[in-house]
Amino acid sequence: MRRPRPLAAVLAALAVALVACSGTGTPTEAPPVSQETLDAIQRDGGWTWQEQANRLELGVTHTQDSLDSEEPAEARQRGMDILDDSAIWQNHHLMGFGTLNPEPSPDEYNWESLDKRMQLTEETGGRTVLTLCCAPDWMKGGVAGETNWKELETAPEPEFFDEFAELSALAVARYPQIERVLVWNELKGFYHADENRWDYEGYTELYNKVYTAVKEVRPDVQIGGPYVVLTSLDPGSPDSSDVRGPWGVADQRALDVIEYWLANKVDADFIAVDGSTQTRQETVPDLAAGAQKWADLTRWIRERTPLAIWWAEFYPDVPEGAGAGPDSTASAAATLAAVGAYAESGVSVALLWGPQGHGLGYAALWTDSTLPDGGRPTPLTEPWQWLMPRLASGDVEIGHSSTLPLLAFRAPDGMLVVNLTGEDVEVAPGTEPLPGWAIAVTNRAS
Repeated sequence: MRRPRPLAAVLAALAVALVACSGTGTPTEAPPVSQETLDAIQRDGGWTWQEQANRLELGVTHTQDSLDSEEPAEARQRGMDILDDSAIWQNHHLMGFGTLNPEPSPDEYNWESLDKRMQLTEETGGRTVLTLCCAPDWMKGGVAGETNWKELETAPEPEFFDEFAELSALAVARYPQIERVLVWNELKGFYHADENRWDYEGYTELYNKVYTAVKEVRPDVQIGGPYVVLTSLDPGSPDSSDVRGPWGVADQRALDVIEYWLANKVDADFIAVDGSTQTRQETVPDLAAGAQKWADLTRWIRERTPLAIWWAEFYPDVPEGAGAGPDSTASAAATLAAVGAYAESGVSVALLWGPQGHGLGYAALWTDSTLPDGGRPTPLTEPWQWLMPRLASGDVEIGHSSTLPLLAFRAPDGMLVVNLTGEDVEVAPGTEPLPGWAIAVTNRAS
């Protein structure tokens, strides 16, 4: 932590815009946050500021519907315009989550759907990640030439690990734009129910074969795993670990995956994990406590490896009644709280799952562009786009108040303030309160 820059220099002549103040969804018109409110933050000695630990690059993972060519043209173009300014990294899956079976039968390939997704990333100026999941049916006990999508999350059988590694290498060789590779997704299908633990041995065997095959054809591509879900539990639950905080307790079974993979992988260029703030028992911490989970677990990982840390998926939940969803200001605020924790704790990359409006209770970057009026900004769009280049440059400070439920990001050319609750927050007597879940973006006047 360093001594903060004088805030007056940052706030002078700022043009201020309130992104949204509705607690339930669609961005609404609202009075701008007053200069008096921002000046009160400057005067408040209860704020602490911490430099981001390293450069943080934000990206997205495309899912089932994501600016596909069959979408209404105008809605799709609006979404593409947003994407163009919203993602350093764009992640696609080898099979599933928007792409079809790439090898329905042995040595018979269908790359058409993945070709289109790769083209989307090229057209919108992103850098490409490929998640090597999932496997064709014939590699997991199914019938060659058929695809049973209900079995998408079934892992390949061990006797087909070499064939999956070969398919992975072919895919990476086909697309020179791929720079990073994630091996598998959430250990899908790798679980020993009879032993109540993950099959980290089987996953690591698959990982090692894929790593070796991909590096043989593309030694320049960086590869990571194990992409395990870091589940939270209520205190006192079975499988609890010693890693805990106001957000709950980390599931020891997931931590065991990381420990085993680190000790037995053939090599790696980065480590990838994911998780949510809701516990397995469905307890949802407040936004500040939930954000602490991301920082605590990142630091736990850092104690064990110098590898760059990726949060390949992250799901910041919001309190009941807050109106969670793609157009929810509460979900946008929760997402920004997670990003703040990543910046403080040294995460290198964070990928937003499903940037297109969807039915999940989490934020998105544009509304559902399968609808004619879709492809429009959400409450997350402007603050995410504001943060993305600044966090990537490594020149952001993250601010916390000791008395107010607020979060701030401060850069040389402006500041972003987030109300982490659904209640109005008065920064100081006589100042205009920040509305519940408000996200205020400030920029120097030109």
